Amino acid sequence: MFNRMKEDVQSVFHRDPAARTTFEVLTNYPGLHAIWLHRLGHRLWKANWKWLARSVSTFSRWLTGIEIHPGATLGRRFFIDHGMGVVIGETAEIGNDVTLYHGVTLGGTSWNAGKRHPTLEDNVVVGAGAKVLGPITMHKGAKVGSNSVVVRDVPENATVIGIPGRVVVSQKKPTPPNQGEREKIAQKYGFDAYAVATDNPDPVAHAIGVMVDHVHLIDTKVEEMCKAINKMGGDVCGKSLPSLELDNFSDDEMAKDIKKACDAFDPQI
Repeated sequence: MFNRMKEDVQSVFHRDPAARTTFEVLTNYPGLHAIWLHRLGHRLWKANWKWLARSVSTFSRWLTGIEIHPGATLGRRFFIDHGMGVVIGETAEIGNDVTLYHGVTLGGTSWNAGKRHPTLEDNVVVGAGAKVLGPITMHKGAKVGSNSVVVRDVPENATVIGIPGRVVVSQKKPTPPNQGEREKIAQKYGFDAYAVATDNPDPVAHAIGVMVDHVHLIDTKVEEMCKAINKMGGDVCGKSLPSLELDNFSDDEMAKDIKKACDAFDPQI
């Protein structure tokens, strides 16, 4: 039991840069308190002490603002950040290293008995205010944007946003031209700081990225045409076309600030 509690505390440090000391985490993180009380309630539920299990759940809701039905199944290193308003239904199943933010509901869409709540596989992240409803499955590594409503299965490593939720990011989609060009900046800064990554959910940023890809392609074709014409005796393109590099769109000072923030959180980044 104590090893699991230590593991829970470490998961907070890994996912919340505001956490400073173990004592602070133990005394000021209601998400942990709710999970620990749920483990007690879940054991009582399995032992068929239903009323007592529900009473523990009700006390946990009063204490933390988080309602977890004692019948729900929680994996290891589950983390609820902030927590207020989180609701997890009876038949919900949560895998390892899952993260929920405040206002999340894992709810049902039917009054029929049986499996009626979502299954969240390992490493799923659900943003603040999102609702995941029904006996659906969010596969490993899936993410849900804030205030989204998800009522269908989510593929592995996909991101879902909107009402109803739609997939906007998936590692399984075809690789577009010049993906490496645009991904260099995102990888350099540790995340898509400049809205140039190919899977950015912002439609305007995505359109700009596609235009940059198109300009690169035109430059390549023009240079190939110039070389072919010159081989046939022509004299064109005496000067090389000015190169258009994605780094021109980046802010070096901001990049330095981002790197400092990452180093402060985790020196290994």
